Amino acid sequence: MRFRKLGDSVGAVKRLILAVAAVLLVAAPASAARAAVPKSISIAAVGDTILGNTPQLPGSPAKYFRSVAPRLQGDVVFGNLEGTLTNASASKCGAGSSECFAFRNPPRFARAFKAAGFTVMNHANNHFGDFGRAGEADTIRALRRAGITQSGRPADITVIPVKNLRVAFLGFAPYDNTPSLLDLPVARNLIEVAASLADIVVVAIHAGAEGSNALHVSGHEEHDVGEDRGNPERFAHMAVHAGADLVLGSGPHVLRGMEIFHRRLIAYSLGNFAGFHNFNTSGVLSLSAILHVSLDPHGRFRSGRITSVRLAGPGRPVPDRSDSAAHLIRRLSRADFGRVAFR
Repeated sequence: MRFRKLGDSVGAVKRLILAVAAVLLVAAPASAARAAVPKSISIAAVGDTILGNTPQLPGSPAKYFRSVAPRLQGDVVFGNLEGTLTNASASKCGAGSSECFAFRNPPRFARAFKAAGFTVMNHANNHFGDFGRAGEADTIRALRRAGITQSGRPADITVIPVKNLRVAFLGFAPYDNTPSLLDLPVARNLIEVAASLADIVVVAIHAGAEGSNALHVSGHEEHDVGEDRGNPERFAHMAVHAGADLVLGSGPHVLRGMEIFHRRLIAYSLGNFAGFHNFNTSGVLSLSAILHVSLDPHGRFRSGRITSVRLAGPGRPVPDRSDSAAHLIRRLSRADFGRVAFR
């Protein structure tokens, strides 16, 4: 598929705004010195990550990742920040609501994420706006001060130098304060711009139905509590056609299968990685994983492996010697994708 011409239904003005925003965001990192091209880069990725909700917080956030931190290793260590880093108190939830969840950690918790190994965090999800514009601004500020690259605002294309390559990160979710998961033509345009500016493009999607009954990729539009959560498979395939080299999914709160599509890896959901009484951890909801991926300089999939993790107690990630997560991902991958399944 190709770009539509200016003046089509996407609109010339919207296309121009997206392109200008992208160029401004990548100007500094794109000027990194280009020396010998590496044979590969390594990316470690996990799913939804947050450490409780103020005032219910772990006593030692710096120690919370201790047992899994040695496995959070790579040229890039990526996670989905399922909440905010703010002291703001005005949340999206009304007083006494039992069906609304708003997550916030103190801004200083960003240092715990950095100490654990995270280098890039996505906030294109349903909890980025939990505490309004103030919470969003505080979250971005806290991540940057801790030395963590962030992406996930509308029109965001974040490009960083990795081993003499330019790697772009984009996040998509079905919300107004994120790049839209539901507007495929605009999303395609943004990914194509990223592909023109970077050597490798990583796309994060917060997509799909939620819960223990949502293990399988349906191939159709998926909903949760009446909310349109997109068609993850259609979006991911579109993203690869537009130039994405790796698609990392979150949102369903369970692990899902993975496929190799046109020599690019799509991980449809990496589940929940860390919480502190944030998430249900019963049954398959307790299974998590660290995905380790090696990509060649053109973004093509070289190899991958899964480190199985289990959420213990209030949601603390610990290594799982039974390797349950890896077994589940392989089973789901074979069932949903057959010969193109991740193995």
